[in-house]
Amino acid sequence: MSATPTAPMRRRAMLAALGLPWLGLAACATRAPLAPPAEGAAQSWSGRLGLVIASDPPQQFHAGFELTGDAQSGELRLSSPLGSILAELKWRPGEALLVQDGQTHAYPSVDALSAAVTGTAVPLRALFAWLRGVPEEVPGWQADLSGLSDGRLLARRLSPLPSAELRVILDPA
Repeated sequence: MSATPTAPMRRRAMLAALGLPWLGLAACATRAPLAPPAEGAAQSWSGRLGLVIASDPPQQFHAGFELTGDAQSGELRLSSPLGSILAELKWRPGEALLVQDGQTHAYPSVDALSAAVTGTAVPLRALFAWLRGVPEEVPGWQADLSGLSDGRLLARRLSPLPSAELRVILDPA
């Protein structure tokens, strides 16, 4: 259960399959004000996410998502616009797993796991705090939590290059 050399090819194929349909849906999304869960409460979010990496060539990743658990132990399920499961990311202390196409691959950290799937390390641990409205500091990242009451989160990575932008649109409660 280890990362294979075909992981970059699989990631590119997944990125291409996802395409841009989520961008149109994101423009139409509205929701009632969101009350973020308190720390220690059962945490679960779902919606859509988009990640744009300013690489050469630029990479875009768009998917539906279900995020459960917490920074120490959780699961992120990514799905296509039609609802099929693209990948499941699972982590707990000492373990970070990618379940995709019936195969399980182990990674040394959650950051390495998210990089294998999206092309860059996304701060999944901080994402839990951000979704609760807590401005957790992550080196190189800036999170804009001002849209959380409308179910929107924007986080930008300015360093290291290439820069990246993560947009999250939460489903109505």
